[in-house]
Amino acid sequence: MNMDYHERYNGFQWDIPSLYNIAYFICDRHPGGNPALIHEDDDGSVTPYSFGDLRKLSNRLANALSGLGLGRGDRIAILLSQRPETLIAHLAGFKMGAVNVPLFTLFGPDALEYRLHDCGAKAVFVDGENLAKILEIRPRLESLQHIVRTGEGERPDGVISFTGLLENAADEFGMAATSSEDPALIIYTSGTTGPPKGALHAHRVLAGHLPGVAMSHNSFPQPGDRFWTPADWAWIGGLIDVLFPSLYHGVPVLACRLKKYDPEKALSLMAKHRVKNVFLPPTALKMTRPLSGIKEKFPLGLRTVASGGEPLGTEILEWGRTELGLDINEFYGQTEANLLISNFSALMAVKPGSMGRPVFGHRLSVVDREGHPLPAGSSGEIAVKKGDPVMFLSYWKDKAATAEKFRGEWMLTGDAAHVDHDGYFWFSGRKDDVITSAGYRIGPSEIEDCLLKHPAVAVPAVIGSPDEIRGQVVKAFIKLKEGYEPSSRLAGDIKEFVRVRLAAHEYPREVEFIAEIPVTVTGKIKRGDLRKLDTRKEKGW
Repeated sequence: MNMDYHERYNGFQWDIPSLYNIAYFICDRHPGGNPALIHEDDDGSVTPYSFGDLRKLSNRLANALSGLGLGRGDRIAILLSQRPETLIAHLAGFKMGAVNVPLFTLFGPDALEYRLHDCGAKAVFVDGENLAKILEIRPRLESLQHIVRTGEGERPDGVISFTGLLENAADEFGMAATSSEDPALIIYTSGTTGPPKGALHAHRVLAGHLPGVAMSHNSFPQPGDRFWTPADWAWIGGLIDVLFPSLYHGVPVLACRLKKYDPEKALSLMAKHRVKNVFLPPTALKMTRPLSGIKEKFPLGLRTVASGGEPLGTEILEWGRTELGLDINEFYGQTEANLLISNFSALMAVKPGSMGRPVFGHRLSVVDREGHPLPAGSSGEIAVKKGDPVMFLSYWKDKAATAEKFRGEWMLTGDAAHVDHDGYFWFSGRKDDVITSAGYRIGPSEIEDCLLKHPAVAVPAVIGSPDEIRGQVVKAFIKLKEGYEPSSRLAGDIKEFVRVRLAAHEYPREVEFIAEIPVTVTGKIKRGDLRKLDTRKEKGW
């Protein structure tokens, strides 16, 4: 008998072993001959890896790193894209009891120096494209002892070859007996509300993510499932929403980086490799939306599409049903506690614009500033109860910031929302992004959703702009679709479009057209950058 959402939510219980190592659960426990990773390189060549291949290669790497003096608790940075070496490095670090630090290849030298210095990384894995960045900052990184370069090419003095490390190392390695509470990862926040902070996660974080992946991908796994995402594996969304959970279940993962997201290339890739499950960040979906006739042009066999990071809005959801032939399941989380809320279209109704309901096993509420739960319909801050397995252990060496994240028994997310009487959460914006205009508190998400429906708007972003009379007014930054040119007439049309669809106090009183909306490497709107742009008032209409 099929249970409904409430029965499954109320009946769920965590069962996480006290001894828990991510490497064992995503690799070593699986039959060696089973397929694990399909890697398509930049030149189009395809190389498959079995669980046995990954086990042997990661054991060799763990032995080699141990021989270099690295061990339990040491921080190992991984500055690599979607490649087999990325996964092998993660597995080796977990097996040693080290703490892995995934880093985006899009980071420049300053961003890398900040993170490598902050976490005190002793080793860094890097490819040839990014080696120069590390060499530039190496003299200023006292803790950094080893640079390991993947691929062929020049290796300056002091740079170790990845393949060279593996050549003479043993195939067997005694995995560290880590507990579920032992540290495994430091994942840095996006830095949208201040300097990036290192969220320290325990090995149990993988177990905590499994129910959310199951919900957002409609009872994942199912026979024949195969996963891919264009999201970088340095982001928690790519690493622990896709790569690790898929391998946990023995589901093969496609590894293929797109240097720049190209909708047609992405769709061709999914069709070529018979991808069934995909995590597409909101930015990717918005870039894909202008395409039409997708089902006719691309022989997709998608079973599920999930998205998280920014609200999608009804326009994108309707496009997904029409062009992809399925419901896109939105989910919610953050670096400190991820995959907390999700839609589950196979089990419960999708309310367009809603984040969904709490994922099985997670206890959430909307709370006031003191951390007191609020009744349905009241606006407040999303909070998750202490003791959740996806919850971070702490910010790396920042007790004050860690303490500030909690109020009583609740961890605060910094995201404003309300819960309706059916238990669905409705996002209204980052707490810091809420616009106060003439006494009204306005979240940017609903306005951005409405703006997306305008035929000229490709990507919108909304902030509060200082105003002497109202305190703030709503301002919209707009990237236009091809074929449209900025003008005061078009700006007026966009304003009226929102005014008649939402409310007189919510429409953008100012519109500024820009070539690109600034986003973080994870696709989140950088509203701080937009506020800086807002000083140039002459560009607005």
